Amino acid sequence: MQQDLLIYNSLNRTKQLFKPIHEGRVGMYVCGPTVYGDGHLGHARPAITFDILYRYLTHLGYKVRYVRNITDVGHLEHDADEGEDKIAKKARLEQLEPMEVVQHYLNRYHKAMEALNVLPPSIEPHASGHIIEQIEYVKKILDSGYAYVSDGSVYFDVPKYNRDFHYGKLSGRNVDELLATTRALDGQQEKRNPADFALWKKAAPEHIMHWPSPWSEGFPGWHLECSTMGQKYLGETFDIHGGGMDLMFPHHECEIAQSVAHNGHETVNYWMHNNMVTINGQKMGKSLGNFITLDEFFNGTHPALEQAYSPMTIRFFILQAHYRGTLDFSNAALQASEKALNRMLDGYRRLQELKPAEVSTAEVSGLRARCYEALNDDLNTPIVIATLFDACRIINQAKDGAVTLTASDIDELKDVFRIFLVDILGIRTEMVEGASQPDAMKPFEQAVDLLLEVRAQAKAAKDWATSDLIRDRLAQAGFDIKDTKQGAEWSLK
Repeated sequence: MQQDLLIYNSLNRTKQLFKPIHEGRVGMYVCGPTVYGDGHLGHARPAITFDILYRYLTHLGYKVRYVRNITDVGHLEHDADEGEDKIAKKARLEQLEPMEVVQHYLNRYHKAMEALNVLPPSIEPHASGHIIEQIEYVKKILDSGYAYVSDGSVYFDVPKYNRDFHYGKLSGRNVDELLATTRALDGQQEKRNPADFALWKKAAPEHIMHWPSPWSEGFPGWHLECSTMGQKYLGETFDIHGGGMDLMFPHHECEIAQSVAHNGHETVNYWMHNNMVTINGQKMGKSLGNFITLDEFFNGTHPALEQAYSPMTIRFFILQAHYRGTLDFSNAALQASEKALNRMLDGYRRLQELKPAEVSTAEVSGLRARCYEALNDDLNTPIVIATLFDACRIINQAKDGAVTLTASDIDELKDVFRIFLVDILGIRTEMVEGASQPDAMKPFEQAVDLLLEVRAQAKAAKDWATSDLIRDRLAQAGFDIKDTKQGAEWSLK
């Protein structure tokens, strides 16, 4: 079933036809979270973006090995190899073991991902679990001549590498300018050049997290873990490396340099980057202090939120924008997404209730092809959603008697929703599909249906007071009631 999938490759800034290294198999590595705090909307976007890619590749018949790392050591407060390790700092402030901090926030991250219906990766390696491999990786870079030891730390020699290769090819940075403008920071006198980055850092006496190495008691640099673990689990060359656009420089640029120095060639064929989530035009992130955690979205507890938003509303909000476009948070945008998702789910619910006709007066055969065409064009989820809304329009017309659909039309529509809304976009629809509803929901539905039957009887007897009372009370309780030719329908607001 494998189709012509175009992927925007950040390395050459063009859409390219996706061809895996090994036929029928895909190796994919995505940068995961640094687990020193709760996940926020900025974490949700790459998780959902690459969840869509994972789901779609799997749907196309590929066997996908999806590796998403956990950074639990070596990520300092400043990406310029200085400051305190973020997890160690959290541990010190809260008087906990560093791995206690890691486990706490990792558990919460997993819980949030599960709520967002993000599938778990095939492998979720921890940086702290691969110290030996990282030390061996550094040794080989030293042997290649592109790194040097200075006072117990090991640094990558950016100017020397740039003379032989091209440092900056992914991000488009001009290295001569970079070398001229990168300021020397306090405590970095041991570097030959301010642009050099750490492969191994000698730990200060007060540093909590450290391991023995040939150079010092210390810890790996942040960039090293992804090069090491990507190669360990996916090989010297693999298909896709993903992450947020903010990681393009320095993180992914450094990864490329490390892998070339280590292997003599680049590791990744397709680099993919999702754009940022912004709030009032500024990147949302922990370092800027303007983030809203996923739990705060789900509970509505942040002062910037006007209400709580369900995990599926958050997922739908993210998918309504193309992954390479910026996504600006606002209550109005989220409320619009909530209404749009409810309209989509209402359409899907009505689909389950449609009765087939002998003859069709609506065209549904092109919907599936349009969804595939959109996904094959660099995962264009907004077009998939627009196509599903076209399907909803046909369903609503059929429900109102404006068009007729045959049994095969209805089956085709159910297939389109199952494949694209449920399987690939990952929108949970359990409350819509009666067969998959928990038993506890059935009495609830039966009670609402009973009230609507009583209302119908009241209307037939011209008892408008009772009819209006039932409608108004259901509306107060959070139900939308719609009168159609076939009778009243209900949905949750």
